[in-house]
This record gives sequence, C-alpha cells and structure tokens, in this order.
Amino acid sequence: MEFSCEEFKVGKCEGQKLVHGETMPLVLHSPDPNNSSDLDSLVSSLKKNKDWFEQMIIKNSAVLLRGYDVKNAEDFNQIVEAFGWDDIRYVGPAPRTHVYKRIWTANEGPLEEFIYYHHEMVLIKEYPKKVILFCEVPPPKGGETPFVPSFRVTERMLEEFPGAVEDIDSKGLKYTFTALSKNDTSSMRGRGWEDTFGTSDRAEAEKRAKALGMDMEWLPNGGVKTVLGPRALTKVFDGRKGRRMWFNTMVGMHGKEHSSAMMADGTEIPANVVKRCEEIIEEESIQFKWEKGDVLVLDNLALLHGRRPSLPPRRVLVTTCK
Repeated sequence: MEFSCEEFKVGKCEGQKLVHGETMPLVLHSPDPNNSSDLDSLVSSLKKNKDWFEQMIIKNSAVLLRGYDVKNAEDFNQIVEAFGWDDIRYVGPAPRTHVYKRIWTANEGPLEEFIYYHHEMVLIKEYPKKVILFCEVPPPKGGETPFVPSFRVTERMLEEFPGAVEDIDSKGLKYTFTALSKNDTSSMRGRGWEDTFGTSDRAEAEKRAKALGMDMEWLPNGGVKTVLGPRALTKVFDGRKGRRMWFNTMVGMHGKEHSSAMMADGTEIPANVVKRCEEIIEEESIQFKWEKGDVLVLDNLALLHGRRPSLPPRRVLVTTCK
C-alpha cells in the first residue's frame, strides 16, 4: 500500500533508519499543526483510517505519532481505544502499575539499568501483536526505547552461524526463570509470582501457568522457578514478507543470575554464538530521543525493543494489544 493519507504528514526524527526500503520509525505529524494537532483531531483521524494505519505498522514496523497534544494516561487511552485493537493482559517479570483503564506504567525497574531487547511476552503462548508506548515525561538524558528489526538478526546470524542457528531452531529452546513471591521494584525483573498470576494460591497459580505453557517448581523461600519450552528460535508471520524473525530471548536470559536459556534437549548454547548475537542485535538497533506527548506503535511480531539507562525523571506508559 502506498503512503497516501491526507490527515497525516510524514516527518523525520533523529536516529531514523532505512531498512530494506522501509523507514523506521515512520514519523507522522498533523498536516496542519496550527489547527489540527489537538487530541480530538488525532482520535478522529485514527478512527477514519484504521486499515491504512495498520498497513503502515506492518510495512514500517514502527510508527511514531509526534506533535500532538497528548498529555496523560486518559488521553493516551483515547488513542488506544481509537485503534480498535483488543487488549491483552501483560504476563512477565517486569514490575508495572495499573494507571487508567488499558494503560500501565512501563517497566518500573531502576532507571540506571538497561532493559535488554525482547519481543513482548515472547515466551507466552499468546503474545501481543502491538506494543504502544506514550511518553508523558521525557528523561533529561538517555532513556531511549531502542528497537531492532528482528529479521535482520536472523539474516546476520545465518550468515555467520548457519549450522548453529539451524541446530538450535530444530531442537528448540528451553528457558528457566526464578521469581520471588512479592514484587521487588529494585529489580527490572522483580515482579513476584502472585502479581504475575493474579493469585496468592499456589494451586491456582500452577493452573494459570500451565495455561500459559509454563511448568513451576516451588522454592523453599516462597519463590518459584518457572520452566518454559520447547520454544522456537525463529518464527515466520503472515504478512511480513516471509521473513524469519529472531523471536526468542536467548541472549536476554542466557547465563543470568535468575534465568537461563539452553537447547530444549539440555545442550548448552555455545557462548560465542550468544556473545556475537548480542553484538549483532546492538549493531542493528534504532533509537530516537523521546519528546513529551510522543506515541510509538511497535509491531511486536517484527521488532525487539528495550530501554536505555536514563537520568530521572522518566515516565513512559504502555499498553499491549492483540
């Protein structure tokens, strides 16, 4: 679909890249900022151009709405509702707080820590197709939300480690992750199992975990070790040009204090493969500086995303959609 919509004007931003002919992120402004940059105009434009906007997300993987008068969670929720996409509940280790209707805080872990690149809820059977972020308070320094075209990671890993990639992909991956009972906001992975599964009852938590494709092992300290697998290394999704997405969290969980990643048969992943993959992901990253009121829509099937360390204050809100 060609870019053609009178209600949006294409713009530029620092850090924007052209990847295989696709602009990431695609920046959209009001065609007349003096008269139509208000929230009501934006919501109206989104409702009238839903199909077109969805095609822009699939084509460019990331769309940044910039220059609109979006002030808070209530405004952000109006934009989310305008898209018409169903909500999907977040399941994962990141500490988050519900703010308003479909809106939550993004990971509340310490701002000085780097949140590694990932597809949202990549290990869960039902993962979101879109992740939408809103910058309420831009940080004075750092705090970018970098993202990575997932197919580029697969392409480059196949160039350098074709045998290892196909071996891991054929066997699948197994992950483990340890969580405490209660939330620990001093850690970027500090969400407790009670909050994650919405219950303090162990039997009910096990039932809900099983429905999500997890096994659980209870620990003496009241925490839990979750085991997930086998999971794919790469995936191909409809409408994305047959590209193999690097749809895993191998680097993010391999050899960490509270997590592990290995082949599903128990074979260790070669350390040099993991290290080089980490370097490739960083080399392919795209980042821009947040501005107040920015709304970023990510195709979660096509992009990994993370968070750079930053100085406070920084407040970015999020929602996930089917």
